[in-house]
Amino acid sequence: MRSFSVQVGRLFGVEVRLHLTFLILPLFVFWTESTVRSANGPRDLALVGIVLACVAAHEIGHMLMGRRYGLIPKAVILLPLCGVTVFDESRLETPASAAVAWKRDVRIALTGPLVNLVLAMIAAAIIFPLVPGANLWKWPFLQASNLPRSLVWANLYLAGINLLPAYPLDGGRILRAFFARTIEAAAATRRAVSISHALAMLLMVAGLFSDTWLTMVGVIIFSAAQLEERAVIFQSVLDNVRLEEVMLTDFATLSPADTLEDALDKAVHSLQDDFPVVRGSDMVGVISKQRILEALRLEGNGYVQAVMNKIFEVSVRQESLSSAFRKLTARNLSIIPVVEDQRLVGIVTLQNLMHSMALLAESRKLRRDGAES
Repeated sequence: MRSFSVQVGRLFGVEVRLHLTFLILPLFVFWTESTVRSANGPRDLALVGIVLACVAAHEIGHMLMGRRYGLIPKAVILLPLCGVTVFDESRLETPASAAVAWKRDVRIALTGPLVNLVLAMIAAAIIFPLVPGANLWKWPFLQASNLPRSLVWANLYLAGINLLPAYPLDGGRILRAFFARTIEAAAATRRAVSISHALAMLLMVAGLFSDTWLTMVGVIIFSAAQLEERAVIFQSVLDNVRLEEVMLTDFATLSPADTLEDALDKAVHSLQDDFPVVRGSDMVGVISKQRILEALRLEGNGYVQAVMNKIFEVSVRQESLSSAFRKLTARNLSIIPVVEDQRLVGIVTLQNLMHSMALLAESRKLRRDGAES
């Protein structure tokens, strides 16, 4: 998610990110508009803004419906024709049964298109009497030279496109939920993604012989499906890999009696960004390289004990990466010590965790692709 998107703000406390494929939309609008009339930068950008607002409204619908089922949205990724709302299912008190999950996922999926249909009707009801020149039924329906008409049809197009059986569009999510009733979620997602790839290729080819908008839709669906497949692989790694498989066993420690200058000297000669602070055989705190530098700049030389973080979480070898990741993010930590019989045997840092997840995800994908071929 973070590799191919940029944060643009927060909505109702939820991180909102813009996927890099969204850059396709303004380029495509400028190109298509320039082929029929001279380009108008402000109007073209306004059309892009309308589409972005409609996609955001669509995802707000998903977020609100998800909250009704106890699903907490962690992030929203906006793409040109759809969005991806990432929910945290780990906070559910009890996992949903297959039947309940099916009904929940279908209702959440249908809420997005329903929001766009309602917005289209409201916009049409306001524009029709107030803007006589809007010509709501005149082709082309989506055009920068007629923004009121585009507002209505952008919502209608988004509602219709998102009902296609292509994951992660809402129709594809319903298809995935249908598959998930009889097979595991990861396999259901892969099957839905395969169908999405086929449909995306069909749209791209069809667009070459008819409307170029179909080609753009195909490209975006293909990109979004790739994003979702990568997310599923990462989640599989999180759930199935134990900390003992990825923890660092060769690491440096600091003493609470070390001066900050001595600690910085050790940090310079280490690849670690975060250090356990150990007194004898007991771990008493953690400190980051950045915190050492900040303390030296603001307060001068002192002792590690005075500036170390005494609040930290510990894990055991058998815990999953998913458990460790939740501990790291829940308290905004950057390091988790791994203990055995109250003895420090390894550490997991956010830096090495992300690196290990990426490598494990790629190795699993390569093994799966090799098995399928």
